[in-house]
This record gives sequence, C-alpha cells and structure tokens, in this order.
Amino acid sequence: MKKQRMDRQSLCKASPLSFIQLLLLTLVLFWTSQVIAAPITFNTALPVAKGEFVAREHLVVNQSGDDPSGTKRDRTEVASVTALGYGITGRLALFGVLPYRDIDLDMSSGGQPVTRSNRGFGDLSLFARYTTFQYDQPGRTFRVAPFAGVKAPTGEDDARDSLGALPASVQSGSGSWDYFGGLVMTYQTLGYQIDGQLSYRTNGEANRFEAGDITRLDGSLQYRLNRGQPTGGTPAFLYGVIEANLVQQQKDRIAGHADPNSGGTRLFLTPGIQYVTKRWILEAAVQLPVVQDLNGTALENDYIFRTGVRFNF
Repeated sequence: MKKQRMDRQSLCKASPLSFIQLLLLTLVLFWTSQVIAAPITFNTALPVAKGEFVAREHLVVNQSGDDPSGTKRDRTEVASVTALGYGITGRLALFGVLPYRDIDLDMSSGGQPVTRSNRGFGDLSLFARYTTFQYDQPGRTFRVAPFAGVKAPTGEDDARDSLGALPASVQSGSGSWDYFGGLVMTYQTLGYQIDGQLSYRTNGEANRFEAGDITRLDGSLQYRLNRGQPTGGTPAFLYGVIEANLVQQQKDRIAGHADPNSGGTRLFLTPGIQYVTKRWILEAAVQLPVVQDLNGTALENDYIFRTGVRFNF
C-alpha cells in the first residue's frame, strides 16, 4: 500500500506552522513527487518519486521578425512539446522530450514574397538527472542535480518545397546527433522557490550544416501570491514567476565554414504565472528579449510565448 502523499500546499493550511507540521513537510518534500511550482523555461532539481511519472504538455510560439538586413524575413514556429519523466530511484530520473513543429518562413525570392513551410515531429531528446547533493531543513530544501542527454535525429531533415530543399531553420529535424549536459540547483521553501541552471549543448553535423554550440545560464523565482489559508476542498495556489535566460550560441558552420550571419548572445526576461494544485499545474509565460547581440544579419527574436499543463501519476 502506498504511503500517504502530501504536498507543501496542503501543509500550509494552519499558520503559524508547528514543529511537527514542519517536520512532516520536510519528509514530504524529500520523499514524494507531488506537483509544486517549478521553472517554466527549464528543468528543476526536485525529485521524481521512485516508480512515478511526471508529464508535461506545452505549447510554444516562437516569433522572429526583426531582420537587420532590412529584407522582409519573418519566421514563426508553433510547437507542441510533450515531456515525460520517470523516477528510477529517489535520486535518479529519466526524461524524454518530443516536439511537433509547425514552421513558416516568410521571405522574398526573385523579388517576390514567398512562404516556405514545414510541419512534423522534431528530434527526440533523452536525458538523465541525478541528485548528487541535498541539504534538508524543516520547511525547506536545497538540491543540486547534474544532467546529461542526447538529441536523436528522429525528425525529417531533408524536406523540400517547389523552390528546392528547405533551409535548416525550416526543417523539423536537424539530422544530427547532439549532446548536452549541465547542472541545475533548487532552493525551495513554503512561500517561494529559486532555481538555477547552467548547461551546454554541442551540435553535430548533417547535410553539410552544423548549428553552433549553445551555452545557457537560466534563473527562476516562483513566489506564492495567495498567502492566506485555503477555504475547503483541494488546496490550490497561485504563483508569480520571473525568469531570466542568457543564451550564447556559436556561429553555424556550412560546408565547414563559419556563417558570419549566425550566432550571438540573447538575454530574455520571462514573466509568468502558475496555478498549482496537488497533482497538476497550469502555467503561462512570455520570453521577452532585452539584449540581442547577434552576428551579421542573424534573425532576432520578437518573443517566445509558452503555455501548458503538467501533472504526475
């Protein structure tokens, strides 16, 4: 018979918390995988309980259209991203992520406006995350978890239209094996949670094209907005979220030569909101570029909108 599972929200009914309640909360945070607030644009170091699944379905709209060359060029991608995690042990979890991508690139060809489009499943990412350090106190926890994974070329990378082969930015898959890893840290209390991540992705070559390697530094604060006591029923809480995403990408390489119109540094500020219940979360956020120091005529981001739901079972 499974042990009784509780979450930090249900333990917040009484205020102030007694020592026994804080002790119970500590045990809950360390030994269960109830849904709690979490970063929207990256992962968390909090565990997935042994034998349990965590699922996430996200809709991501990525709009790029500020073309420094002055040529009209707009790229819009709408992706439905499915993620599934499974707890192997209390410390080790495995994750899989698969997007379905719908991409449109508006541009000019021969002086005439054209739209080059593609849609289909993208590349499958698989990775493992292992908790190497945890520091437990009543009502709070700090965890450190390295992760490592691979992106397999499961998406189509040779799609064509009436103008010929689609450019790499319109292909649903990269055609290459890519590898990534990093470190994520989480500090969680009753009223707020702070997450940070440092990661690196090395991209392989396919079809004489190699995307630039990517270094990321991410931070997230989730703060519980409704501080009062729940009034009956299953407790639910509203969290305000603010995140920052620093992304540095090296230049792409085409036929072994660096593309001068690719790569650079982007800094996003990401406000968001989460509605958190005992077993599921509704969330939404928008990544707004505040710095875009790009090379040549690399296409700038207008915004990235994210919304979705996550739950465990």
